[in-house]
Amino acid sequence: MSEIEPKALTPAPATTAGAGVVAPAGRRRHYSVLTRRDKVLLALMVGVPLSIFFVLIWGMALVSVVLSFTDWQGQGPLNFVGLKNYTYLIQSYPAFWPALSHNILWLLSFICFATPMGILLAVCLDRPLRASGLYQTIFFTPVVLSLAVVGFIWELQYSPLAGNGFIDSVLAATGLVKGNATPDWLGDPSINIWAVIVAASWRHIGYIMILYLAGLKSVDPSLREAAAIDGANERQTFFYVVFPVMAPINVVIVVVTVIESLRAFDIAYIINHGKNGLELLSTLITNNSISEASLIGFGSAIAVVLLLISLVPIVLYLTRVMRSEEQ
Repeated sequence: MSEIEPKALTPAPATTAGAGVVAPAGRRRHYSVLTRRDKVLLALMVGVPLSIFFVLIWGMALVSVVLSFTDWQGQGPLNFVGLKNYTYLIQSYPAFWPALSHNILWLLSFICFATPMGILLAVCLDRPLRASGLYQTIFFTPVVLSLAVVGFIWELQYSPLAGNGFIDSVLAATGLVKGNATPDWLGDPSINIWAVIVAASWRHIGYIMILYLAGLKSVDPSLREAAAIDGANERQTFFYVVFPVMAPINVVIVVVTVIESLRAFDIAYIINHGKNGLELLSTLITNNSISEASLIGFGSAIAVVLLLISLVPIVLYLTRVMRSEEQ
């Protein structure tokens, strides 16, 4: 009895439903997982928040740009005056240049002191440390508080000796100052800006610490192990292995530092309404827009200048980072 050789089975060509048209072999039909109702719901969930964001953020920014070319005082028609507000701000307004220098000083203090201190704390707490969670809570607690509350706390610390201020009491008890010759921390225009920067840095350090600590937790441990096998010490491992891997977090920290320093407002305004040595661009905006004169057009011009100053370092840094990544 002769053997019957089996025939090779070939797959039948697929046909489209109800049409009888042969579909090409190997091609699969893709079906949408989202129904029409899901798409409408998704569009609402994304579209509504984006619309609110653009209206309240960029819409108000555009309105401020338009108002900066007017002398509007909150009522009546808009009277366009061209660049008059900007000319007066730069050439004749006495508080502009001191306020700009204070914002730059604030930024440099954050970059040179507060941000490195936050990174140092994050690196220290990233090690196997007993009660690490407790230390993280202690350093992060100021971040939970609003800047208004931070201002009230440090206003009590800087109170004069007669008011039982903590700092002056410590200086008097240790003999560093004699009698009532303690500094007027918040009243002396030559030192109050430094006192306020210290208060703001107290909060900023914890903010940077928690951001960088989260980034360090995401670093692959095998990178550190490979560096240790190659003979690198902890400092070399951090600067040559960990720090380059943390590039996305570094970008976020730079942007956050610039924004936090240039939008500084709460502490200075709580202490003395941004006057007598604590002039900042943000306090000038408030003092000119919300006042008896209601110089909203002039205040809007200051706001536009602050917006441009904020965008310049952020755009330059992001452009440089993206260019280096492409190369």
